[in-house]
Amino acid sequence: MKLHIATCRPLPEPDPDEDLLLAALEAVGIEATMDDWRDGGRWQDAAPAVVRSTWDYIHHLDAFRDWVTQTAAAGPLWNPADVLLDNLDKRYLFDLAARGVPVVPTLLLERGRPADLAARAAERGWEKVVIKPAVGAGSFETHRVAAGSPEAAAICGRLLADRDVLVQPYLSSVDGYGERALVWIDGEFTHAVRKTPRFAADEEQVSEALPITAAERAVGTAALAPVHDRLLYARVDVAPGPTGDPVVMELELVEPSLFLLQSPPALERLVAGIRRRLAG
Repeated sequence: MKLHIATCRPLPEPDPDEDLLLAALEAVGIEATMDDWRDGGRWQDAAPAVVRSTWDYIHHLDAFRDWVTQTAAAGPLWNPADVLLDNLDKRYLFDLAARGVPVVPTLLLERGRPADLAARAAERGWEKVVIKPAVGAGSFETHRVAAGSPEAAAICGRLLADRDVLVQPYLSSVDGYGERALVWIDGEFTHAVRKTPRFAADEEQVSEALPITAAERAVGTAALAPVHDRLLYARVDVAPGPTGDPVVMELELVEPSLFLLQSPPALERLVAGIRRRLAG
């Protein structure tokens, strides 16, 4: 059985999941190759594909959308194309909120439009904010700043020149309790890790697998509800919000790190899910 695993080359940072997944697939007889999604020569056949570390798509968004559509038309693609396309822009947070899923309060600033961030943050009582692109991966252009500072205004002005921007209050809970990354594999919650706050140029600090609360799991389940039975993998990042209850920080359905090193059973379930789909 042959399988494309979509990545990018060069990777902007190492992918801890890559070698683990390749070895586990080889062990069950699946011939998997890591293929740069931008290398057209790698995608001439109709072999099934799994999207993993395509982390440079944020710089080539239209091309990536075309690649997803074309790849899905040629053969099976996991996660499914419509799920991937809907999850590329973090405007999905507004869709989650409309469904009643608790999310971190979010302000959208649209490209090319003036934005008085200091005034708009003051209206909401936000003193420290996180500024990040609406389309982003890793910590790309993610900044924690004082809302009324010249630095915040400068960052917004620079980013808004060519992209939409999200502004959110900085949740102090992530300094102590931390952000929880909840992982689902093939429709089942498998594990969670604690992540430290990560901003531009920071390295990600991740714990071992740890338990989560019933409230955290309920929020993650609600976020995934419309599509969970169609997903090979998913990650929901949550943290205690302004009231102390968990809120969704990000819903990761395109290319999230799955922290497979922290959970061998999750790796086994991922391989089993791929194998079952290949057997079709």
